Amino acid sequence: MLKPSPAEASAPFPLHLSDAQWRKRLNPAAYAVLRRAGTERPGSSPLNAEKRRGSYGCAGCGNVLFRSEARFESGTGWPSFYRAKAGAVRTRADRSLGFTSRTEVACARCGGHLGHLFDDGPKPTGLRYCMNGVALSFRPA
Repeated sequence: MLKPSPAEASAPFPLHLSDAQWRKRLNPAAYAVLRRAGTERPGSSPLNAEKRRGSYGCAGCGNVLFRSEARFESGTGWPSFYRAKAGAVRTRADRSLGFTSRTEVACARCGGHLGHLFDDGPKPTGLRYCMNGVALSFRPA
């Protein structure tokens, strides 16, 4: 597992909304992933077929997270990137399975759950940001 910075994982997020505000802002699928740390079915995101140049932002708050240049085909069924935009995401240990086995990736602005980070990605970073497509929005260049 990749080790997140303890200070990074515990710092407050700049955007705070009530649960009712999040439910109003997000569709049910995005709410389940972003606010309840759910996972979409692999291969179900329309973003899997997205090949245009552009940027990927948080579907909850619009924070730009990834550039299309850092995207790669991982074969996992989820959009994958080898680099996040500097300062755009935070990581923390994911203990949801009862033990620390994964590193969770969250939006640095609103704290929305995006997916997980693994160390089996391509060069130049060797990282794989495995993201739920429903947690992302795409903006063409």
